Amino acid sequence: MLYLEDLNIGDRFKSRDYEMTLEEIKTFAHLYDPQVFHTDEELAKAHPIFQGIAASGWHTSAVTMRLWTECFPIAKGLIGSETSLRWPRPTRPGDQIHVEVEIVAISASKSRNDRGIVSYITQAKNQFGDVLLISTTKIVVFKREFD
Repeated sequence: MLYLEDLNIGDRFKSRDYEMTLEEIKTFAHLYDPQVFHTDEELAKAHPIFQGIAASGWHTSAVTMRLWTECFPIAKGLIGSETSLRWPRPTRPGDQIHVEVEIVAISASKSRNDRGIVSYITQAKNQFGDVLLISTTKIVVFKREFD
């Protein structure tokens, strides 16, 4: 597990691949984002933007979260304090997603000496290197000495 003192600006982490299956895309969409371009292959073909079935951006985000927890092992967990998020391309059935994380800023907490804030940029990419999700996130990271 990583603590604040283990991290440096420029550190990079990369996850394993995760396959987005058609069945999983439809199941997630039926539960959380029931729009036809996520649930119906035929109707999705006629959509002016997607032109075929695509995973919900929230599904891509959930998979990204799973991959973060595996490749970015922060002591006491990934405790988010802020994020901005974009989905520049749709995630498609069969996409092999992996996550790349780069730390861009580290600052000590002004009010609590046991922690700091780490900012990082994440890109979730498919097997072709297309960026499906990009986010800038701030998390709380604890110092080892206070564990």
